[in-house]
Amino acid sequence: MKIIKLNAIDSTNDFLKNMTRNEVVENFTVVVTQNQTKGKGQMGSTWNSEIGKNLIMSILVKEILNEIDKIFHLNIAVSLAVIQVLEELKIPKVSIKWPNDIMSDNKKIAGILIENSFKSDNTIDSIVGIGLNVNQKEFSSLPKASSLSVITDSEFDLDIILDKILFQIKRNCALISSNQNAHLWKNYHDNLFKKGLPMAFEDVNKNQFMGIIQEVSVDGKLKLLLEDDSFKFYELKQIQMLY
Repeated sequence: MKIIKLNAIDSTNDFLKNMTRNEVVENFTVVVTQNQTKGKGQMGSTWNSEIGKNLIMSILVKEILNEIDKIFHLNIAVSLAVIQVLEELKIPKVSIKWPNDIMSDNKKIAGILIENSFKSDNTIDSIVGIGLNVNQKEFSSLPKASSLSVITDSEFDLDIILDKILFQIKRNCALISSNQNAHLWKNYHDNLFKKGLPMAFEDVNKNQFMGIIQEVSVDGKLKLLLEDDSFKFYELKQIQMLY
């Protein structure tokens, strides 16, 4: 496994994507930086981090997915890998906020952004970006964010956490490759943030409504039980949870 460490970069995802365009890049190649100036989140949001305090990384994953309708398997494998490491580190009340934000109690401590490239030979290359708040203490402008250090009042070694996450991602990807997905899906649903609880949601038109999370479909849509006892599936850009 090749690990590329950078002092500063605009985006680890973009850096790794450019590498794959210009050369043959080994599977599970990792790019890590101390400072990311143009970090990206879901739906075009930005992601900022104090220099040297957090784990900012991107991983090339290829030769794992070969069907478009199963690309959400990788989201599950990666988000569970982070959860598994956090549980090992004794971080309390960790969960996955659909589709793949990582929470401790009601605070976001990590975000995952996966960008897929569909090849002419039907293979899929994926750039997996992970931002994990580790030793950053100040989140005054982000009241719903926290870090491992704030939660535990401890300092953590970023390299140790990096190695643990990479190990779990490779392990979970091996389960995908061998079609052992049922275990991953069960664990994902078991760790789903606010599953089974009445929660407020808002759609793209700013309409608010109540719903209860039931599950996530194979293609990554969120299934809600609505107040009229009907079920409806939503894509990522269609709704957000209010919590």
